[in-house]
Amino acid sequence: MSTTVETEGALETRGIEQVPDHERTAKTRELFPTWVGANISVLLLTMGASLVVAYHLDIWQALIVAVSAPIVSYGLVGLIGIAGKRGGAPGMALSRAVFGQRGNLLPGSLIWVARWGWETINAVTGAYAVLTVLDIVFGIRANSVLDMVTLLAFVVATFAISGLGINAVQRCNKYAAYVFGVFSVLVLAYLVASTDWSEVLDHGAGSTASVITGIGMIAAGGVSWIPSAPDFTRYLPRTASSKAVVGTAVGGAGVVVLPMVLMGAVMAVSTPDLASATDPVSFLGEILPTWIAVPYLFVALIGMLLINSMSMYSAGFTAQTLGFKVPRHWAVSVNAVISLVFGGVLMLVATSFMGSFIAFLSLLAVAFSAWVGVFGADMLRRTEYDGRAMADTTRTSAYWYRGGFSPAAVAAWAAGLLSGLMLTTSDWFTGPLARNNVIGEYGLGWVATIAVSGVLYLVLPKPAVARPAAGRPAGEPAGERETLAV
Repeated sequence: MSTTVETEGALETRGIEQVPDHERTAKTRELFPTWVGANISVLLLTMGASLVVAYHLDIWQALIVAVSAPIVSYGLVGLIGIAGKRGGAPGMALSRAVFGQRGNLLPGSLIWVARWGWETINAVTGAYAVLTVLDIVFGIRANSVLDMVTLLAFVVATFAISGLGINAVQRCNKYAAYVFGVFSVLVLAYLVASTDWSEVLDHGAGSTASVITGIGMIAAGGVSWIPSAPDFTRYLPRTASSKAVVGTAVGGAGVVVLPMVLMGAVMAVSTPDLASATDPVSFLGEILPTWIAVPYLFVALIGMLLINSMSMYSAGFTAQTLGFKVPRHWAVSVNAVISLVFGGVLMLVATSFMGSFIAFLSLLAVAFSAWVGVFGADMLRRTEYDGRAMADTTRTSAYWYRGGFSPAAVAAWAAGLLSGLMLTTSDWFTGPLARNNVIGEYGLGWVATIAVSGVLYLVLPKPAVARPAAGRPAGEPAGERETLAV
């Protein structure tokens, strides 16, 4: 990414304000390693194993899931990312134009809290990777004290990268993508040579419902990145290709999700315990030879570090939109502390890591999807965002609407969220309608959430759309505003 006044050097100082056009010199190709890095997680292996063990899919059905899931979820990531190049601001700042200055606090708060859980899962997985390498290489066995030390080290490293800003995050993602590719080829080669393929190919097929459920489960992880997409596209010029924004998101995720899910499915045929391991990272250290396990777990550690850094980077913006009057890098520290506390609880108390992860993932997807439906539907009618109106949180803002709320957006968001929860089933929570209909059976509560909130927002009456005067550079005073009646 080209450096600017606000991003040159190690520390990015720009917060949620709109990026001026003269600073928006990024390239769409730089997004590819970003979405590669967002998916370098060994949890994809365990989720792939779950397709075989829990959903009883064969290798060909697992292939369908592995191809379809990133197309569905990261297709949405790319589409919402287009708003970033249109508005030059983070997703939750642009969201003020949709929900209103006060109304945006509702989805913003829920998404911020949901990120706590996502970052906790990532931090714990990263700590497990460190513990496994210490055990394999040095024979140091894990204990409660060492658990907390490794978790603290992981969270501090995450904070360091995410606190530096977009340049640090994208530069790390670029190198991690190359390293991950090399070691993934090694693991694939080992599996090809050591796997009993007759056993894999003879594995019985599962039901169509299970295939759909598997797609929903894998795609749910990608859904959590959708509100963050504009955070990584806001430095793109307005003229950047929208097709390229979508293509790099799907392609970057696909080159990771496809092989890792398939590797997990293949591993599960001979080692089904992978799908339910309390500590899935150390389990990989047991089923792979040391010469592959150690470097691969090291790569996995880097991947989880980058995923958490990206999540905390976005969480810092969300905290700022909620009213935290601190610089972006200090807003990031709030989530760092929270993930440290929750991570410690999960490592010391949880008995089934994977069960907790899948349950959390299903609820996380619904929490993000209610916002996605409304924001995505709004993009159909809005092509510009007023930087001054987004920054103005008083009654004078063009995005104040009615008492600071956009009634259509808030109502559609709430209805979508409620509908999604009613149709969601997990180990932690089962909605009253989840077991009595096709959507609940297939685990697609998050799909219903997007559909309900999006359609409802489109049909409800909305306030006029504030639009910057033609030719005015982004972020400058609006003067007389044009409106587009809807």
